[in-house]
Formats: sequence, C-alpha cells, structure tokens
Amino acid sequence: MGDLSQPGSKPAPRRIGVLGGTFDPVHIGHLRSALEVADALHLDELRLTPNARPPHRDTPQVTPQDRLAMVQCAVQGVAPLTVDARELQRDKPSYTIDTLELMRAELAADDQLFLLLGWDAFCGLPSWHRWEELLQHCHILVLQRPDADSEPPDALRNLLAARSVSDPLALEGPGGNITFVWQTPLAVSATQIRQLLASGKSVRFLVPDAVLAYIEAHGLYRASN
Repeated sequence: MGDLSQPGSKPAPRRIGVLGGTFDPVHIGHLRSALEVADALHLDELRLTPNARPPHRDTPQVTPQDRLAMVQCAVQGVAPLTVDARELQRDKPSYTIDTLELMRAELAADDQLFLLLGWDAFCGLPSWHRWEELLQHCHILVLQRPDADSEPPDALRNLLAARSVSDPLALEGPGGNITFVWQTPLAVSATQIRQLLASGKSVRFLVPDAVLAYIEAHGLYRASN
C-alpha cells in the first residue's frame, strides 16, 4: 500500500484479476489455478465471474443460481478469491467486453485489471464480441500449459508482437498488455465431475467439501436431471 501519512498521497493502484467460466460445477482445478495466479501476481482480489449464457459454450446443466451458490461456497473465507455475479444479472449472452467495461467504470483510473484466459480461450479471441477492445480495459494473462505447443492464429500474432510482456510482474498501467503465466493445471474437469455424479459415483476431493455438500443437498447432476 502507498504511504497514506504524506499529505496528498493516495493508495497504490489495486490489482484485480477476473476469471470467468461456467463453473458447472466449480472444482479444485479452477480454485487452485486461481490461487496460484493471485499469489504469483500479488493480486488484491481475484473475481470468479460465472457466465450466464456463454456465447461459445453449451447451456450449463444446472441453473445460474445453483452455479453461483457453488462458487460462493467454494471461495468462502479464501482470500483473495471473491465472486462477481454481474453476468448472471444480465438477460443476454455473457460478453466479456461488457463485463470489463462495467468493472473498469467502478475502479480508479490507475487500478490494474487482469483478465485470466486459458490457452484455448486465448486462441479463440478473434471470434469474441468486440475482442479488439479488450486491452483498452485490462491486461490479459494467458494461463499456458507446459505441453501447449500449438501456434496462435494469425489474427493474434501481430497483437502478441506489439503487446506481449515477458514478465507478468512488469505489467504497468491499468491495461493494454498480454503476458503468459505457466501452470501445470490439475487434471480435473467439470465434464468428468458431472459424469461421475450422473453415474452415482463420489466426487469427494475433486470439489471443495462445501460444494459437495451443496450438490448433494440439492440433488444436482444426477442422471434424472
């Protein structure tokens, strides 16, 4: 934090991460990845932002209210992870650019906003709504797996050449750059969890205990759903 004892001084810029997803359901892979990034980049807050109707994904299997509740259960008491529900309050597809514009309007001008994307999502950016405007509002952190050796599409190569920064901690200003954060993600997927639950098998230790309790209490993902 900045030195608030000096006249005219102001707090240091806040560092806020945004991780969107269907979270159908949220699991330890999401949470471990989020915590690692928050720690590595010294984020003040990392907002898990459940999508309402993701433009690029199939409709989630359970209600938005249940998905939100599970994420809230998962991050309870786990600073700096928080939940941002604004996409579930919009009755239209979840466009990331809209979310970033709204978040940016609520922040100080020099606060830093970081959008976390997996490699596959990053490579798909040219199909996103108003994708060229994303960097006007944030920095992009690409979560790169050690085994990801595919090339980015041509539409992103010039952008990477102009905007990429090798050291995530060297990102300056409120937005405008792209950097890569290397991770070895846990081999857990929401699809796998849904399949286990549908066949009556346990998903203990794949989701936080509080999320498991919620799934069981509400009978989510059973074959009859």
